[in-house]
Amino acid sequence: MNRFIDKRKNDWERLEDLLGMIESATLRSLTREEVRELGQLYRRAASDLAIARAETRDPKLINYLNSLVIRAHGKIYRAESRGFSMIKQFFLREFPQAFRRTWKFTAIAFGTFLLAAVLSFFATWNDIAFAEFVYLGEIRYDVEADNHWWEGLNTTGNQVGASQIMTNNIYVTFSAFASGVFFGIGALYDMAFEGGRFGAIFAVCYQLKPEFGDALATFVVGHGVLELSCIFLCGGAGMMIGYSILVPGDLSRIEAIKKSGLEAIRLVIGCAFVLVIAGIIEGFISPSALPASLKIGTGILTGIALFSYLLLVGRDKPAIGPEMV
Repeated sequence: MNRFIDKRKNDWERLEDLLGMIESATLRSLTREEVRELGQLYRRAASDLAIARAETRDPKLINYLNSLVIRAHGKIYRAESRGFSMIKQFFLREFPQAFRRTWKFTAIAFGTFLLAAVLSFFATWNDIAFAEFVYLGEIRYDVEADNHWWEGLNTTGNQVGASQIMTNNIYVTFSAFASGVFFGIGALYDMAFEGGRFGAIFAVCYQLKPEFGDALATFVVGHGVLELSCIFLCGGAGMMIGYSILVPGDLSRIEAIKKSGLEAIRLVIGCAFVLVIAGIIEGFISPSALPASLKIGTGILTGIALFSYLLLVGRDKPAIGPEMV
């Protein structure tokens, strides 16, 4: 047994050293090689504990190994804290960093939407029949009848309306992402189509009844900044995957798709959470009788908060070296 202890002692001491390194931290503080070593040493210690229990009655050795194994097990399989750490890591680093790495695709999605909205607005203003090309349904009759359909959200119950809006917003955003996979063309079409609808709707409203257009704009602005931003983010994410298929660069096409796919998934997951906030605003604030200034302020503040978060959070601090002193 003394020979067994002498042979295993270094492994136990090394396991203690690694556990000491993460005593007040998480496994992320270790390198990949150290994490792999920790797992191997933990399994060896568990095996050594079984041997010690079977072949020796030394209580000190058994208690020592039992304590060591319990400590290692707690650090390795602490699922709850690890899950919280992963969520924290995602929102404090991965999501905003993914946006900054892929902002050009988001800008293309936004530019396509804006161009289509402007062209559609002026085309509809010159000829209201143009609105039929973007499938606006009976919006013209709603305007003429002064039917503020969005106010119905309050009469049917905010909870039901908000949940339906969240579901619809997430569906539209995911659709913009999925269509972009087809070489990016699908996302460009979706952005142009949605932009065309947006511009035509407001052209119809302001041409027939300006006060109706003001009321609709007041309804949209509170939640629209978050909602449209997510559509641009996910549409751009879809374009990015489509672009990686066409232009893989130095990577193989499969590797390029994997790389862009991971970035796109980060954006889509982050947007799903943002859309929950947008849905709550659209269900509870946008259709309410609150002053227009409050709704406009909500749109401005949520937009500033979102892009301040995306642009500033998760930036690595610059290294401090002799050259910076």
